[in-house]
Amino acid sequence: MTFHTLEDAFAFYKEYAKRVGFSTKIRNTNRCKETKEIKNQLITCNREGKWTSEIPCVEKTNPMCGVNCPARIYVHIVKKTLRWCILKVVLNHSHPCCPDESQMLPQHRELSMQVCRTIEINEEAGIKPNQTYKALVAASGGHNELGFIEKDVRNFITRDIRNVSEDQDANELGGYLYRMKEQNKDFFYEIALDGDNRIKNVFWADARSRAACEYFGDVVWFETTYNKNRYDLPFASFVGVNHHGYSILLGCAVMKNEDIESFKWLFGCWIRCMGGKAPKSIITDQCPSMPIAIQHCMPTTMHRWCIWHIMKKVPKKLNGFKAHVNIEQEMSQIVWSSMSSDIFERD
Repeated sequence: MTFHTLEDAFAFYKEYAKRVGFSTKIRNTNRCKETKEIKNQLITCNREGKWTSEIPCVEKTNPMCGVNCPARIYVHIVKKTLRWCILKVVLNHSHPCCPDESQMLPQHRELSMQVCRTIEINEEAGIKPNQTYKALVAASGGHNELGFIEKDVRNFITRDIRNVSEDQDANELGGYLYRMKEQNKDFFYEIALDGDNRIKNVFWADARSRAACEYFGDVVWFETTYNKNRYDLPFASFVGVNHHGYSILLGCAVMKNEDIESFKWLFGCWIRCMGGKAPKSIITDQCPSMPIAIQHCMPTTMHRWCIWHIMKKVPKKLNGFKAHVNIEQEMSQIVWSSMSSDIFERD
């Protein structure tokens, strides 16, 4: 068999796999050294290869694991005709195939245009994804008749619906912060944009955080080690401790870059938000950009590194010594039991 394009060959084998009851994957692709164009490709069953469980006595195996399935096709381009030809075919499988349930395999699950439109309408109306999925199941007559699962609905909402407005998210965020400011005049926010009018840094603090900082803002913990969101913007927070020993939030931010200028902008925003009063002490992780920004914006503030981050690195740093366990125990005793700097230096 021959095909006009490599995509046509893959689509043909994928459709064949759906009828037989298995999934496919691209196992190997060879390219020309000079032009880097694809000259042949090996497409196999998804259960090609060998999978060995690290857990003994496995009672339920993964249905997508490798079992050395030999089923495959080998496609090669013919230079004279520039058409793709199947040179080798292996149809036999080393595992049972399920044509009646193949539509539920990840590769073959699809959302029709009508289903996608229904999901979009329900998302705009504020209907939860699980409720949308249940309604689709009831309308189709069962899960097997639907041809996809609830996870596909959620992925479609995240990937296709919400990502459509990515370019407008900056305006939406600005509008939301502006509405919060209208509701409470003590709400504070600032936004920094780059040359393309995209969000670079955002800082905000509500009235409760600003009021709490007046009483509990002498010592502040600044944290930037949270996970990044889908826009690759890390979350940062200013945290204090109240008279009950509980952590309280003193401000939040998302940052595009963790460089000196970004930290200068952020610390300046926070000080302006808190009435120009810098904390007596600030605790951070060991980011090299922070000390420079802190010295520039808060020259009278005492800067200290977080003891938790320091002690967390001790086992890694001392792991090469034979007596590292005893050294770690002695160091922990010195760090946590020293009541003054003189005792610490002496020990």
